[in-house]
Amino acid sequence: MLTQMSPAKLAQMQWAEIALEGDDHEPDLGFMARLLVQATMPHSNPGPSATLWSRQNGNLGVVMQAGAGMVKGRLQPLGLPYGSIPRLLLAWVTTEAVRTRSRDLELGRSLAEFMDKLDLNRAGGCRGDITRLRDQMRRLFGATITASYEHGKRGTADARFLIADKTMLFWDKRHPDQAGLWHSTVTLSEPFYNEIIRRPVPLDIDTLRALSRSPLALDLYMWLSYRACYLKRGTTVPWGVLEMQFGADYTRSRDFKAKFIKALAKIQHIYPAAAEPTEAGLVLKPGPTHIPRRLPTPEDNPPKIGG
Repeated sequence: MLTQMSPAKLAQMQWAEIALEGDDHEPDLGFMARLLVQATMPHSNPGPSATLWSRQNGNLGVVMQAGAGMVKGRLQPLGLPYGSIPRLLLAWVTTEAVRTRSRDLELGRSLAEFMDKLDLNRAGGCRGDITRLRDQMRRLFGATITASYEHGKRGTADARFLIADKTMLFWDKRHPDQAGLWHSTVTLSEPFYNEIIRRPVPLDIDTLRALSRSPLALDLYMWLSYRACYLKRGTTVPWGVLEMQFGADYTRSRDFKAKFIKALAKIQHIYPAAAEPTEAGLVLKPGPTHIPRRLPTPEDNPPKIGG
């Protein structure tokens, strides 16, 4: 009798497989929106009363505001997106938008088909990936983002936009393998789409899959990939700055630091980024990008956050 492997065990095996391949690993090219690499979403549930979330990265500040919608016939806050699922969703959305050069993205005829693209388990129930995916999709696609750039005495520039203008989800969660009568789609807002295709951050989708059980590891891998694209000389990012960017979920700085170092060690087994934690902060040095700079943009194969 075959036993279904847990998502955590599967991710651990995927991580080990990529780590063992080392330099022989062929990257599966994907992308992530640069803005949400620089400033990230909550790692854990901020609670039903939380409708605003902010992160600061240098002169960039990002505020995410939860949307509202009808839930069982009543108007209710949808809540803020959190955890690994919206990060995997955004990576898929960004990769697909770059590949198709279109704001209109087809998610798939069935819920199971789309879950396979994200490498999620098809389990139902209140804690299963089916329930979590549907919930996080409404949270993410209903959110409004405000990006503020402070230019010292010259002033501040604000840009405010929705992630999606329209979502159409016709999946039956009770029968995830059953195709819907209509295709499920999402239409990205034009400002968010333009942000995506202007300068997306190249990533290895296999690595996202292997790190998918840790939102912090996902954030850190994306950020290290982004910094490697333009870093020209060594720099030290202080722990306080890193905590403002990555660690708003942690009440104690020492807890954040310990989790950060653990996540970094896991990433470096797959992507030996030129980063070293010290007492002062994280030392970054110029080094190779995880995705070769000349690797072409995917045109033929649809993106899949998984194997």
